[in-house]
Amino acid sequence: MKVTATAIADVLVLEPKIFGDDRGFFFESFNARVFAQATGLNVTFVQDNHSKSARHVLRGLHYQTQQAQGKLVRVVSGEVFDVVVDVRPESPTYGKWIGEILSAQNHRQMWVPPGLAHGFLVLSETAEFLYKTTDYYAPEFERCIAWNDKKLNIDWPLSGAMPSLSAKDALGHAF
Repeated sequence: MKVTATAIADVLVLEPKIFGDDRGFFFESFNARVFAQATGLNVTFVQDNHSKSARHVLRGLHYQTQQAQGKLVRVVSGEVFDVVVDVRPESPTYGKWIGEILSAQNHRQMWVPPGLAHGFLVLSETAEFLYKTTDYYAPEFERCIAWNDKKLNIDWPLSGAMPSLSAKDALGHAF
């Protein structure tokens, strides 16, 4: 597994070793021992989530103030622009964001540590997105930052289109 650090401390891009031939491919999408050796992290996942979304659907930017969830995310069909925002006030990268293309073709995964905001924009016709989380969903602690927050100024690759938002995400708060 190849691990690449990002501009936000503790956010990692993971690329599994792919074994392929003319029949297709195989890779381990998660192996606790390999993950710990490659990242130095010993995490326990308690919940798996799977979403399917159409082009221009934007989900996020979500985080939980308590029961913060670490997330290992990946795309199994299609392509997304995955975004992480540092909302940790004590962090030197507080208020900064990073974006990464995750797709079924590149097999990349993103490790989003607990306490950071996360969201994604679907770039393909549809996309299926998987999340492994380190804590359970707790709606009473969930917060949503507006996708178009002026202070964050995230460069979503929308090409002039407006994103499709859930009612909850449309009410996202300013950073």
